[in-house]
Amino acid sequence: MDSKQKRKTPFYYYLILILFPILFFVLLEEGLRIFNYGDNYDVWLRVSKTKQTLNPDVARRYFKNIKSPPSSIQDVFDVEKKKGSFRVFVMGGSSAAGYPYMPLGAFSRYLQQRLQLVYPQTKIEVVNVAITAVNTYTIRDLLPYVIEQKPDAILLYAGHNEFYGALGVGSMESLGRSRKIVNLLLYLNKFKTFQLLSDLITKIKKAFAPKGKVSHGTLMSLMAKNKYIGFNSEVFREGVEQFKGNLRDIILTCKNNGIPLVIGSLVSNYKGIEPFVSKKFKRYPAAKEIYKKAKMAELQKSFISADSLYRFAKDLDMLRFRAPEVFNKIIFSLAGKFHVPIVNIDSVFSANSPNGIVGNNLMTDHLHPTLGGYFLMGAAFADELARLKIAPRGVRVNYPLKVRDKLTRLNFKFSKLDSVIAEYRIKILKNDFPYKKPSESIPLNKLLKPKSFVDSLAFVFLEDKISWEKAHRLLAKRYLERKDYENFLKQMDILISQYPVITSYYQTVVKALLDLKQFDRSYKYFKEYYEIQPNAFNTKWMGIIALSHKNLKEAIEKLTESLKYKDDDPQVYYNLAGAFALKENFGKARQLVAKALKLNPNYAQAKRLYEELKNK
Repeated sequence: MDSKQKRKTPFYYYLILILFPILFFVLLEEGLRIFNYGDNYDVWLRVSKTKQTLNPDVARRYFKNIKSPPSSIQDVFDVEKKKGSFRVFVMGGSSAAGYPYMPLGAFSRYLQQRLQLVYPQTKIEVVNVAITAVNTYTIRDLLPYVIEQKPDAILLYAGHNEFYGALGVGSMESLGRSRKIVNLLLYLNKFKTFQLLSDLITKIKKAFAPKGKVSHGTLMSLMAKNKYIGFNSEVFREGVEQFKGNLRDIILTCKNNGIPLVIGSLVSNYKGIEPFVSKKFKRYPAAKEIYKKAKMAELQKSFISADSLYRFAKDLDMLRFRAPEVFNKIIFSLAGKFHVPIVNIDSVFSANSPNGIVGNNLMTDHLHPTLGGYFLMGAAFADELARLKIAPRGVRVNYPLKVRDKLTRLNFKFSKLDSVIAEYRIKILKNDFPYKKPSESIPLNKLLKPKSFVDSLAFVFLEDKISWEKAHRLLAKRYLERKDYENFLKQMDILISQYPVITSYYQTVVKALLDLKQFDRSYKYFKEYYEIQPNAFNTKWMGIIALSHKNLKEAIEKLTESLKYKDDDPQVYYNLAGAFALKENFGKARQLVAKALKLNPNYAQAKRLYEELKNK
């Protein structure tokens, strides 16, 4: 063999070169997970053995520059979808989440309560995972996790945050303008190794960044980095393509997984809010010029022309807090192409507005509906699901459509406190950019002037001194102390609907109702309590109430179950003896009442029953 001939490099040498860096990153990733490095980006968070909700920290995937990222309205649903249950997910931004009436005022809550009205015996889950200040990047990223939860349908209402929402082309939370790169980075962000690298880069940037004032203000004002975006400018077109591309991906993902998707067209306040930033741009006129023409056209009763001009003025507004008209064109175009049903929210709002032009009648600000507006949205989605025959299984109560709407509105879970919170939120919103210059903003203690206990609770909540939950709990306590039992129960129903896994709520309600001897009324709370956490207390009272209605099968079943949790309650033995006596099983009844007397020899009712049973 020629001594100059090079030795052939062994195959395993190249294999090691390839595998070593892979192994390094695998071990690094596992090590970071073991030591719980960084934020928890798990999408679902267990809140009990059987219930889960959207992880409040998942928004940190999309918000890196905001100290306190927003979260969803924290709807709770079953970890394992129950057989025969009906599950719908709602996705979008703040309008889908129900701002400023969050968490109770979202259209999803109307839909939930209306479906439950029509299908009272079916398990209905309308799960709202919408997050304030997010756009289609977030929705696209979360969608696979939503699909894993086996929804019967997904409802989408999104588009207003496309420019300034997290990762949008004009947002302070930007990862660049390339859709492919942003979606790749979102995928990588799920790994702890990428979080580590990202954190190192952020620290280096902060170390070399000039020190300035800390930014304050509403989330809306903080998110608008590239504030002014001209109509049909390069950035505007990039935002349009971003929306179109992500929406197309969302539609195809649902199609490929066989999940029905229903999209709502976008609506905003065309008439009631003047354009925020009005400047001539290229060949286009200033937004306020067109807005004035719209006003004039409406005065002249040229309502179709006025509506068109109001919409054009909104599109010319260089501050893009309201979706441009082209977004609805994209929604209708893609929906038509892929045969996706649309709920025309824009048309519904127009039909319910004076002169067919949406303004302050249905809007609290530039784009968030009033509570009545959210009811309209919920009804429109409910009607569309019915038309598509996407409906729960089980016994149906055939109310006419108008009756369904009327009853849902009449019994809607909402309180005076929620109204005041919403009112204050809008005042705070309109006290900041873009409604006012920072120098014109009024301090919170002068802007909001509480006049009642309810007002005070709303105020301290919005100052972040107490939670929404505590504010409602304190109000319920106040009603109970004043013996205003109806409002007490209303507040507790609200708390239970929002946080169904907190057992202390059920305990508070049933204790009050038992003290009032309203046993029948307490039954539904005992039943709900039992479904969350069966114990000696709720099974005992479910059994006693069933016995009072001569429902012997349930009485014996629940009272017997109560003894499994606690076997020294004479009241349980006494009532169980009564149930067996009514079944004419006198031997068993005597045995049980004797046990009750052994535990409590002075139990007068048990003594009487024992004497009655002696000769039987």
